[in-house]
Amino acid sequence: MNPPDGSLSTAALGRRVGYSAQQVRDLEALGVIPAAARAANGYRRYTCRHEAALRAYRALALALGPVPARRLMPALILAPVDEAAERVDLMHAELAAERRRVKEALRGLGVAMAEAGDVFASEDAMTIGELADALGVRPSALRHWESEGLVRPDRHASTARTYGASAITEARVSAALRAGGYGIPAIARVLEQLRAHGGTGEVEQILSARLADLTRRSVALLGAAGHLHELLTTAAEVGAS
Repeated sequence: MNPPDGSLSTAALGRRVGYSAQQVRDLEALGVIPAAARAANGYRRYTCRHEAALRAYRALALALGPVPARRLMPALILAPVDEAAERVDLMHAELAAERRRVKEALRGLGVAMAEAGDVFASEDAMTIGELADALGVRPSALRHWESEGLVRPDRHASTARTYGASAITEARVSAALRAGGYGIPAIARVLEQLRAHGGTGEVEQILSARLADLTRRSVALLGAAGHLHELLTTAAEVGAS
């Protein structure tokens, strides 16, 4: 129930959203909620827009993490409504893009491992340009992976690189994991596992866990939608008044 005078004390607002009065003041100082008006006695007075902002922040913290949510909320509050709505759209798009990258990493990893045992003729070895084209990366990426010890091409007297079966598999695994957001040290550990044991079960588990977390975050972001709608709607009403 909204209070009769349309305003809430710090403690009352905190009770409605599950925060202490001090947390409400701290979040106001961080710009997570708009600055409160002051009553004649100097006490802060909050409105339904502050409540919507706090509920939106709590929901976004579940979806993005507390620190990203704290960084985002001031922009949602201060930006024009069309820009704030665009930022919300971008959150959904970024989660979708990360999900695509992780799925591509899993798919690429599976393909690389499935084909690693195929019979490989020496004439099927690839040049750096051919392999780069096949993987959709730049030749400079393959050179960098080589310098980091991820990929081990064959070297000839002419110093030209050629990529045989094992080097192609290493490059495909590296490309798949880079697409999934893995850094060089993590990829190196996976390739060590691959060379030692011929399997990538650990990294598949990690990527699957990341997919599950992305699903959780997407659902949490959907849960934030109603609170964000209320926040942006009240912002539009304030702007029109």
